[in-house]
Amino acid sequence: MKKAKGKKILAFALSAATMLTALAACSKQTSENSPSSADRQGNQKTSQTNAPKETVTLNFWHHYSAQSPENETLTKVLIPKFEKENPGYKINATSYEWAKLHDKVLVSANAHTLPDVARLDIAWVPEFQKLNILVPVDKEMSDFSQYSSSLLENAMSTAKIGANYYALALNTNTKILFYNKNALKQANVPVPKTMEDFAAAAKKLSGKNSGGQQVWGCTEPALAGWNVLPYIWSMGGEITNSDYTKASGYLNGPKTVKALQMLADLYKNKALTGFSSGDIPMTDGFGTGRYAMLLEGSWKISELKGAYPAFSYGTADVPAGDGGSHSVLGGEDIGMFSSANKEGAWKFMKFMTSEFAQEEMAKCGLIPVNKAALESTTVKEASFAPFLNAIKNAKARPPVAKWTEIDNQLTTAVTSIIKDGADAQKTLDTLAPKVDELLK
Repeated sequence: MKKAKGKKILAFALSAATMLTALAACSKQTSENSPSSADRQGNQKTSQTNAPKETVTLNFWHHYSAQSPENETLTKVLIPKFEKENPGYKINATSYEWAKLHDKVLVSANAHTLPDVARLDIAWVPEFQKLNILVPVDKEMSDFSQYSSSLLENAMSTAKIGANYYALALNTNTKILFYNKNALKQANVPVPKTMEDFAAAAKKLSGKNSGGQQVWGCTEPALAGWNVLPYIWSMGGEITNSDYTKASGYLNGPKTVKALQMLADLYKNKALTGFSSGDIPMTDGFGTGRYAMLLEGSWKISELKGAYPAFSYGTADVPAGDGGSHSVLGGEDIGMFSSANKEGAWKFMKFMTSEFAQEEMAKCGLIPVNKAALESTTVKEASFAPFLNAIKNAKARPPVAKWTEIDNQLTTAVTSIIKDGADAQKTLDTLAPKVDELLK
């Protein structure tokens, strides 16, 4: 049985590795729910009392870049503090590139050499859960409910598969509207607050500039779920039902169709571009005035500051439609593997999502999921502060093991609708039953 299981995991690993690129869009405290200083001292006492008789080394795999501020904070601030507060435990942290970490986990699952804890892209959680290598922490950790209530509910939804949670949310991100202040002012276009406003503004902001160059009202660098879901959700559409078991009637529902038809009309009217080979890269097109609006994450702030420091732009939440204003949730979770030292791994997971650790990582530009950390001055004055309101209403992509395959098929369908002019209703009617099968 073990041999057969190993072959199954290896086959899954090889299949999953071919789908890595589709996941890349992802990725590029004091409150009533957080421990008080007295509680933290009490917890430290308990840790000392319950310290293991022999030193236990916990292996932590992550994809903070080796030379990044995040990795420096991890190794010089967070790990030393954790080890001081939890005598008897040592953290052996290893940095991998994003894609290599994914493959490393899959191969290590087959070889039974998994670490205790890992920082996981949210899209990996359902995939690894299907391999039965993640611990359902809500079932095995008695204080899960008490502790998880201190973290953002929508971020925690990325760790829930079926009825159980297989990780803790670690950090999050989302996208908001960036707009060229001068372009909107010159065209007498107000910052769009609704999707109807957005479509009208994109068309009015398109055309030729003073140098005779084409200018587009908005840009999207791809047509995957990460890119189109904010439009679909905000306009009231969905990909599946609420328990992620059915796409028919949702993916091909009238509001989803309407959202994609809006994007197709913008492309047809030369008001939307950016996803074809040879198009101007997003940052360059925006910074040089060729693109007037875009939906993007907090990393765009540092990119613009570095490449176009004098460029004047504003930000706003995703324009609202029938469904409200909903951006797409990204980020990472932290989970333990089934072979872990569970007591130590759980201590470290809680520490990394604590108010202290989250605020320290916020100084490096990572948006916290700890509610108390989100209220700190550090976070409210951070460069990513304009994203904090959007985070509250952002939605996660369906947490299903087959999401990569679904997203690939969705991208193909959306491309045919927007670029090739295919009938939106017929295309989604064809796709929905295929997604139903994948959801099974």
